[in-house]
Amino acid sequence: MWGRALAAAVCAAALILPGAAASGAEPVDPGVPKAPRTVVIDGARLQQAKVRLALGDPGLRAARDALVAQAGPWLAEGPWTVVDKPRPAPSGDPHDYLSQAPYWWPSQTPTTDNPWGCPYVQRDGVRNPEVDTGTDRPELGKLVKAVQTLTLAWYYTGEEAYARHAALLLRTWFTDPDTAMNPNLDHAQFIPCRYTGRAIGIIDFSQMYTSVLDAVAILQTGAPGWTAEDAAAMRQWNSDFLDWLLTSDFGKEEAAAKNNHGTFHDMQVAALALAVDRPALARQVVLDAAAKRIDPQIAADGAQPGELSRTRSWHYSSFNLMAFARLADIGRHVGVDLWRYEGPQGQSLFDAVDYLLPAATGAAPWTHPELDFHAYAATDVIHAAADAGDPAARAAVPLLQAPPGGDLWALRPAAEQLYSTAG
Repeated sequence: MWGRALAAAVCAAALILPGAAASGAEPVDPGVPKAPRTVVIDGARLQQAKVRLALGDPGLRAARDALVAQAGPWLAEGPWTVVDKPRPAPSGDPHDYLSQAPYWWPSQTPTTDNPWGCPYVQRDGVRNPEVDTGTDRPELGKLVKAVQTLTLAWYYTGEEAYARHAALLLRTWFTDPDTAMNPNLDHAQFIPCRYTGRAIGIIDFSQMYTSVLDAVAILQTGAPGWTAEDAAAMRQWNSDFLDWLLTSDFGKEEAAAKNNHGTFHDMQVAALALAVDRPALARQVVLDAAAKRIDPQIAADGAQPGELSRTRSWHYSSFNLMAFARLADIGRHVGVDLWRYEGPQGQSLFDAVDYLLPAATGAAPWTHPELDFHAYAATDVIHAAADAGDPAARAAVPLLQAPPGGDLWALRPAAEQLYSTAG
């Protein structure tokens, strides 16, 4: 009986070393659901959660119900494509992705001679609503959230509609020749009358695309509507995109960034490398991140000075740690424990998470600049630190504010951006 196989799998799964699913381990029984070969999330933990759900775990049922409630509305949305923009990117190619810098605003009233209202001026942390019209950025956000939610809902419920719609969304955006995005970000976060694209725009993808990589891995456990041809085409897109990140001027410039942009760049490159079977590159990126990212970005007391200087210091402190937590997850797949690293001043990811705990739990106010404080923005990174062995984070977990829609950590144990300045 499948129930007995599942029960046996619970015991066997406890013996699986972290990262075993990513390195090719197969389920212990043909009747047990497959562990996805994910690049960020631990696929074995997804497998175990599915087994526990099948055995009636009441806590996980509540999380599954919240997940299904989020997934349902996505079935009626999309597909989206970059070729639907009202005007193409400056290249003239409708298949090129286009987004506008979110914190830059016109300084003049638009006229016939100056239709953009140039020159544009920066207002850090204040989002210009103009950027959500006429560009691909809003649809990208919907695509990633939809695909991630739908694939998880399919994995945990077996409902085919979720998988088939996720497959359609991915195919339309990335691989259908008529609608596919070119694998570059040459025109991300342009500024009217100033730049046709910027290296800083790479974060449009790096802050969320690793969730797509995991979603694809989940579909490849046997999802209906996802074919071998889809998998091969998606792999080729990812390989081409990785090459662009490594060789383009914009990619090299973003790699040199000293703040969250650099952290997210490393996370994205390492995840893509793992997804296209370049584990040596993934491992090297994670290893280098210790001295290259943790040492200069985190102070001895756990503060992140580069993020605290922002007008959205709470958001960006949590945001940067989300990238670090996911980079540490990738490291687990390639034998690197980034959580245990300590810099020359004793700085560590644990310290950086602990710095957020008083404000996240309501024990003390956040005393740095923040235009719109939401305690739940840090919930996932605290979960991640707790899972990695931080006792202070473990003690804080019961006190955390759940994000809108519920806390889904038990079903997708990897830090997500729970509050975005993109709205």
